[in-house]
Amino acid sequence: MEIKGSTAIVTGGASGLGETTVRNIVSNGGNAVIFDIQETQGAKLAKELGDQVKFVKTDVTDEGSVKAGLNEAVDTFGRVSIAVNCAGIAVAEKTVGKKGPHDLGSFSKVIQINLIGTFNVIRLVSEKMAENEPNEEGERGVIINTASVAAFDGQIGQAAYSASKGGIVGMTLPIARDLSNYGIRVMTIAPGLFETPLFAALPEKAREELGKMTPFPPRLGHPSEYAQLVGSIVENPMLNGEVIRLDGAIRMQPK
Repeated sequence: MEIKGSTAIVTGGASGLGETTVRNIVSNGGNAVIFDIQETQGAKLAKELGDQVKFVKTDVTDEGSVKAGLNEAVDTFGRVSIAVNCAGIAVAEKTVGKKGPHDLGSFSKVIQINLIGTFNVIRLVSEKMAENEPNEEGERGVIINTASVAAFDGQIGQAAYSASKGGIVGMTLPIARDLSNYGIRVMTIAPGLFETPLFAALPEKAREELGKMTPFPPRLGHPSEYAQLVGSIVENPMLNGEVIRLDGAIRMQPK
């Protein structure tokens, strides 16, 4: 599927990996609809990038919110062919720590946003994609999810985050199989340590030390490298039902 002329939904598209993905889609001739709760940042990005981008304040965990956003996307651009799920949060909390057991509410919140929110968008956007006219390959849509190397190498304090990202990994293949009759592909990217707003708050020396944990290249990943992989997945019809680690060969230590 070509990005040029296509419309993509990007959740978490107001910042981080999602923002860079939006910029890459636009630079390659596509349209992007930003689903995010960060209203100021999302509206600012849409204004900067012009008519090819629309911001819709959207809570990925809310069925009505996502449905309304999708309807607005279709009304604006005609149809949706690509969805990139970048929305997510993280907490650092041990199963049992000095203050007692892991807070159940924080665990549930991470699962609700990262895993259930991703599935909520998948199930609703795939319904829209199923109505598209197929291209010459029979494709109607491409869905790309964001997991993490924490799905495989979860560190101390990452029980909630790892569980949410492991769930995304686990549902990739069955959903790809579910949607194969509609010509909709489903892929997941599992990034390693990337330059995101989370890392931007750290001192430069701390970021350099974290980057050196990566065998090669020994640095934090650039968001543009994530966006580049999104583009490759969209354009390669044989990529389906798989998880790609984008991590420079890193394998995370316990802490």
